[in-house]
Amino acid sequence: MRVANTTIYEMVKFNLGNITEELNKASNVVSTGKRINNLSDDPVGLNQALIIKSTLANIEQMDRNIAFGKTWLVASESAMNHVQDLISDTKSLCIQMATATTSSAGRASAAVTVQNTIDQMVSLANTELNGRYIFAGSKTDTTPFDQDGTYNGDNNPFTINIGRNSTVQVGSDGEAVFGTAGQDNDIFKTLEDLKTALTNDNVSGIQNAMTRLDNHFDHISTKISDLGSKMIRMEIKGNILQTMDIANTERLSNIEDADITEAIIELKQKELAYQAALASSAKVMNLSLIDYL
Repeated sequence: MRVANTTIYEMVKFNLGNITEELNKASNVVSTGKRINNLSDDPVGLNQALIIKSTLANIEQMDRNIAFGKTWLVASESAMNHVQDLISDTKSLCIQMATATTSSAGRASAAVTVQNTIDQMVSLANTELNGRYIFAGSKTDTTPFDQDGTYNGDNNPFTINIGRNSTVQVGSDGEAVFGTAGQDNDIFKTLEDLKTALTNDNVSGIQNAMTRLDNHFDHISTKISDLGSKMIRMEIKGNILQTMDIANTERLSNIEDADITEAIIELKQKELAYQAALASSAKVMNLSLIDYL
């Protein structure tokens, strides 16, 4: 039975199409270094790769959160250390002013120094990082303290996510750090009372302020220690995320990446097969494939 020329043409066209498609796939593998470039290459592998990529994206976001959180903790620690320095300097001033040999004029002059300390303390309590206040609770866009020590933030420390169900407070409730306005645990009230005692030449008032300053110093020390614990926690979490990132990157590579040596060999084989198919088709048809197409 004679086979029609049209049937022969279609068979040649079909076979060359298949070989061309295989050649293109082999070429893509070599050029991209990936064995999965289309869904049809490996549907199961592609699905696994997408899941791993999503995991890697989450890890990257957590890394950014941790880096961001660390800057807040460092800024908070620096501010609190300066607060302690001010408290220590003020305590030393109190010791000098509480002696019987100090004149009322000397104490009045010291009151000016304490006012400067109050101004510095308010400035530290209003420390901001990239335009956001670290002692304002969750109201990070609000200046937390007025000049008289009135608190304008809230009592919900700013937090960040460092895991699916894990958060860390990196901001601070300013009222919890600097005290409740008008009470003895309020550092601003202590300094104001000290200034008043110095102005009025009140030695017992100065001595009372000394005791309260010791309490403030210990309180700030506790807060600094808490910051250190949070920093350690985030360091540990960062190390865990780094390990997870490496493991998932290796898994993704095992699924997606091609063996380049094998890929090049396969590409050469496909090229030879393509050239052979062209030559064979030309002989069978006794005409140029280009003329046919």
